[in-house]
Amino acid sequence: MNIQKKIYPAYFLFGALLLYVFLYVLPSLVGMYYSFTDWSRFDDTVRFIGWDNYKSIFSSDENYLRYIGNTLQLTVVTTILKTVLGLGLALIVGQKLWGKNFHRAVIFLPTVLSFLITGLTFQSILAPSGLLNSFLRTFGLDSWTRNWLYEGNWPFWSIYGIDVWKGMGYIMTIFLAGLMTISKDYYEAADIDGAHFWGKLRYITLPLLLPSFAVTTVLNLVYGLRVFDIVYVLTQGGPGDQTEVLYSVIFKLFGYGYYGLGTALSSLMFVIMVVIGYFIIRLLNKEVEA
Repeated sequence: MNIQKKIYPAYFLFGALLLYVFLYVLPSLVGMYYSFTDWSRFDDTVRFIGWDNYKSIFSSDENYLRYIGNTLQLTVVTTILKTVLGLGLALIVGQKLWGKNFHRAVIFLPTVLSFLITGLTFQSILAPSGLLNSFLRTFGLDSWTRNWLYEGNWPFWSIYGIDVWKGMGYIMTIFLAGLMTISKDYYEAADIDGAHFWGKLRYITLPLLLPSFAVTTVLNLVYGLRVFDIVYVLTQGGPGDQTEVLYSVIFKLFGYGYYGLGTALSSLMFVIMVVIGYFIIRLLNKEVEA
């Protein structure tokens, strides 16, 4: 029996395409235009000012380049940690363990918690009189106690740790799905050849997980570059502006009424995400094809 391939009319795409254009493309283009204006709540007139907003962003008199650096640093650190820990956990819970489904659920649970609940909980834990410092004092480690969210470089590392704790379970599930697609025949053949764990990991598991690495890397990078909620809930960008990231600054600029400058920062962040995402996907696709 011949089965003809059913071809759907092209106009079936129009509905979704129109929604995409009106809800994403047009607002993005309008935002790009306003990034070249002095739009603010202090003046009803919106004037075209060219590249002035972008010049302010890259000016040495402003701190926006430091905020961009904070965002990129957070993205790189959390991407590496989530990938390494997520892969390690996937390899562990992917084995024949007692109660492995329970372990998977426990590790994945932080992913479904809201950032507000997570942030408020850890604010309480990391406060000067919070659970962590109380625990350290119980064992006579008073010298280790500190204000984890407002002292030295600890605010950054506190944010990194909490963000990784919350997100590594999601990355683990992606790697678990990738591991399930790898045929056991490869490992059986490797066992016959006397391959050890690290050999199988290097020559079988990691190469065949490259598509999963592509997915997790892009997801981690996009999330890291857009991070806002966990930073705002934990430190509001403090102490001072030490932990400010781009989207927390954009939020404050819009709150202060500097809409044009805020839109310029948002547009710049969009360009950075597109460029980084493009090169990451292209690089990983080349590795997969090889």
